[in-house]
Amino acid sequence: MTRLSRRAFLASASAASASTLLPAPAIAQSKDIVVGTWGGTFGDLLKANVDEAILQPEGWNILQEISGPVPRRTKLITERMQRRGSMDAALLADFDMHAAAKVGALEELSADTVPAYDNILPFLQKKHSVPLIYSAHAVVYRKDLITTPPESIAELWNPDYKGKIGLSDFLYTSNMAYATIANGGTLSDFDGAETGVQAWKDLDVKLLPSTEAVGQALASGDIWMTIISAARGYSWNKSGIDLGWVIPEEGAFPAVYEAAVPKNARNTEGGMAYMDALLDPAAQAAFAEKMGYLPTVSNGSISPELAEMIGFTEAEQNRLWQPDLDFIMENQAGMLDSWNRILKG
Repeated sequence: MTRLSRRAFLASASAASASTLLPAPAIAQSKDIVVGTWGGTFGDLLKANVDEAILQPEGWNILQEISGPVPRRTKLITERMQRRGSMDAALLADFDMHAAAKVGALEELSADTVPAYDNILPFLQKKHSVPLIYSAHAVVYRKDLITTPPESIAELWNPDYKGKIGLSDFLYTSNMAYATIANGGTLSDFDGAETGVQAWKDLDVKLLPSTEAVGQALASGDIWMTIISAARGYSWNKSGIDLGWVIPEEGAFPAVYEAAVPKNARNTEGGMAYMDALLDPAAQAAFAEKMGYLPTVSNGSISPELAEMIGFTEAEQNRLWQPDLDFIMENQAGMLDSWNRILKG
């Protein structure tokens, strides 16, 4: 048994007492930012023009958590009751982000937390998210195989294109919006959507698992026509596919993609830094030049030649639909069930 002398004991006790008076060492804020996003071309674009170009030089380390939009939205909403979530920033389409905001899953944003917030174009500004890109889900087609531009959405059900129409599986919401408008419904009831989806099945529509798969099918001629963002039509044109795109006479579903910070993010500061980086004019220019998405900020700048290729005329802008986001939020699970039941059942 070891015995301490009285002198050693007093010295030890004095040291212990002194240590309790010292301030606790500060806990360093993590420099990791976990970003829930799409992969493929878009993930690569984010990595090069946001992560590596803007955030890494400031000391941040970006970890992309890649998944489809449905599981990402589900995770964002279901994790809101936990003390800490798995994402510091989440990227989703506007209607998915709307659902997350409605249940209180997102931090409120302002110029105090996101310095570039006030540069957001007024019609895209929201309290709980920032718009990273926007375009419209247009009718995109192979110009060398369909020589007359499909001015009406009815062409998406033209029997002449049986087996040559392809649809992205994860764009089921905008695809069903087209189906409902083609069959007498509205964006506040989606009546007729199932009729349109069934008609697609009867025409042997090709259901494709990703945006990249749609591009590959267009390139090979496996499909001739699809519903996809006009921006994608532009970027695939650059890769050598002879594509055209139209905003049909009946209108088109807007394509707005947003980013937000979960309320229970492990690294809220990092999430806000990511929001700000997405709005950087250089990043916005890269989204436009490389993928054809229009800048979402007032200080974003692209050449007149590029604006002519990827922008919309005033008449086209006026034809863009205004989705009922509350209706979509309340009925999206049912839409997905109908989509899967008809096309995959």
